[in-house]
Amino acid sequence: MKNKKIIFGVAIIFLTIIAVIKNNNQSPTAQTLSNPISEDQNTSTVVSDDNLMSKTQINAEKIEVVHFHGTHQCWSCITVGEYALKTIKEKFPEEYKDGTVVYKDINVELPENRDIVMKYRAGGSSLFINAIKNGTDNIEEDVTVWRLVTNEDQYISYFQNTINGFLGK
Repeated sequence: MKNKKIIFGVAIIFLTIIAVIKNNNQSPTAQTLSNPISEDQNTSTVVSDDNLMSKTQINAEKIEVVHFHGTHQCWSCITVGEYALKTIKEKFPEEYKDGTVVYKDINVELPENRDIVMKYRAGGSSLFINAIKNGTDNIEEDVTVWRLVTNEDQYISYFQNTINGFLGK
């Protein structure tokens, strides 16, 4: 049983690394096709302080940050979720309190989470942002957070800018 858990953990890490590499190697056209922007969205760009990634402003009415993970998590998987929640609570306290920015921690292995896992197409440890505008989901996986997990300040700065971009700030 212990060997199965180790193999599962290694498989999740491997799949995460593949997803990061795949996302980083996409051409701008491929990235646009995989994450289209509807016509009514404001397309001005917000660049984070550390210029890691730009986000499109869409002036969302609600943001759902969803951390997906397995039952047994490695340090990186735990930390990605902890830093996301810390950023939300510290940098968006009013939005968190009034439900404009919501954080969800979802175990992909539990049967009761099947519907949300399918909705987000989560395949394991991952962090998704759903910027809801006019009742429409705009779901995007954020793979950049994995590169920043070893630097809390950089992670928080990046993630704060990401959320600000989705909120249109």
